[in-house]
Amino acid sequence: MAERLRVGFDVGGTFTDGVLMRGREVLAKAKALTTDDVTGGIITALDELLGSSGVDPKDIGMVSLGTTHTTNAIIERRNLNRVGIFRLGAPATTAIPPLTGWPEDLKRAMGGPELVHIIRGGSEYDGRDIAPLDEQAIAEACRKMRGKVDSVAITGVFSPIIPKHEERAAEIVRDILGEEVHITLSHRIATISLLERENSTILNASVITVMQRAVNSLKQAVKERGIQAPLFIVQNDGSVMSADYAVDYPIFTVASGPAASVRGAVYLSGIEDGVVVDIGGTSTDVAYIVKGFPRESSITVTIGGVKTNIRCPDLLSIALGGGTIVKHRGEEVLDLGPESVGYNLVRLGKSFGGPLLTVHDVAVAQGELDRKLDVFKTDFLTRPEAIRALPRGLVAAAWARIKDRLEEAIDKMKTTAEPVPAIFIGGGAMVVPKAGIAGVSEVLSPEHFEVGGAVGTTIAEIGAYAEGVVDLEREDRDEAIAKVTEQAVENAVRAGAIRDTVEVMDVEEIPFTYMPGKREKIRVRVKGKVLQ
Repeated sequence: MAERLRVGFDVGGTFTDGVLMRGREVLAKAKALTTDDVTGGIITALDELLGSSGVDPKDIGMVSLGTTHTTNAIIERRNLNRVGIFRLGAPATTAIPPLTGWPEDLKRAMGGPELVHIIRGGSEYDGRDIAPLDEQAIAEACRKMRGKVDSVAITGVFSPIIPKHEERAAEIVRDILGEEVHITLSHRIATISLLERENSTILNASVITVMQRAVNSLKQAVKERGIQAPLFIVQNDGSVMSADYAVDYPIFTVASGPAASVRGAVYLSGIEDGVVVDIGGTSTDVAYIVKGFPRESSITVTIGGVKTNIRCPDLLSIALGGGTIVKHRGEEVLDLGPESVGYNLVRLGKSFGGPLLTVHDVAVAQGELDRKLDVFKTDFLTRPEAIRALPRGLVAAAWARIKDRLEEAIDKMKTTAEPVPAIFIGGGAMVVPKAGIAGVSEVLSPEHFEVGGAVGTTIAEIGAYAEGVVDLEREDRDEAIAKVTEQAVENAVRAGAIRDTVEVMDVEEIPFTYMPGKREKIRVRVKGKVLQ
């Protein structure tokens, strides 16, 4: 695997980055403008990689992608599936119906409340039925939905512990609505919390076709170019999953871009514990890394105005990038952003004769930015006289403000008072201070830092997890952990991992103090090598 060629893409808001790698060597890299359909920018970058490297496409063994397809579809309310919604939990869970608190335009985009059904069923935490599953009600609802939905979301009470009602409901849905209708079961998506898990399940069901079209178009594009390699998609934790698996679980990709950047930073620098600072044209993402993976968020993740409980990296995003506008009065700096000139930097920035002072311009005036990287099409400076005319006091004050902003963000993400290493990646890493950063032992910007996210997508590790609830008064702890671990291994294999390479990353045990007995949640994360 180390010697085969790998192609990876990271789709950002302005640029789509691509890399071609052999082992740890970057053979070619490219930046293309991100297109509205996302796929167009990827294909442009792919053609540039193939053209500049001259490699035989048949020698490419892996293609991977960190994508914004699902996030954009949810945020923009575009191309979403019409979703039939089943909650298995009556009569105990009727007070707050599904879609409560959702933005009205998002509910309409998925078909509206008329497709929502609360059915008798669901389980208690100990396996007893809340009520017998009302199979007839499910069948009647499916007959009414026929022709009105192309995706179905099924959520049962405590189904991550006892999934039998969800699985039986899925059989009924498939029998009546047919194989062409996609079915999402909540116990395969998220954790125990009912409302957030239900939200995650419905969102997943709404973007299956979006992901399916993206995967199919990319498969077709690589096939047309003579590439016979399998396609992998980056997950929220920075690991990858097979593209076919991603079609069924697209919600696992909503934070794949920042996660890929973290993995790329670790891969390029060799540092597995510390802080990653990913600086773009508009914003900076700061993440804390533990054993080479981004620390997972412990709070509710909101996607498109909807609260979920999917696994996402713990990220702090701040309005600081190369295009961030420096607001000032004379030599006094009033604020940094949050406005940014973005891709209009070469038209509006002082370095190019424009009217606005940006972070990019301050870095040029400070002498920090003094060269152009080959991957960028335009030079970093075309009007040096405009930079020379900037007051030194203004430049110094702006530089100090940028440094303060970075230090504050890093401090918020650290979990120790001791200095830690920081890895600065992304195209904007050239325009921020790197010396004397408080709380940081050293700052590294490794080679190829400007395409670190794309490098991160090529790391061939499959990630998966599983969880369960046990009563330690009735079950041996080691046996309980072994059972959950085996389920996590099975999930990794389904996602494309080689079984013999799967290893446990961490085991988490959380007692339920509000339940009788010695009940606790066991959560196991694993990783494994890619199946070839």
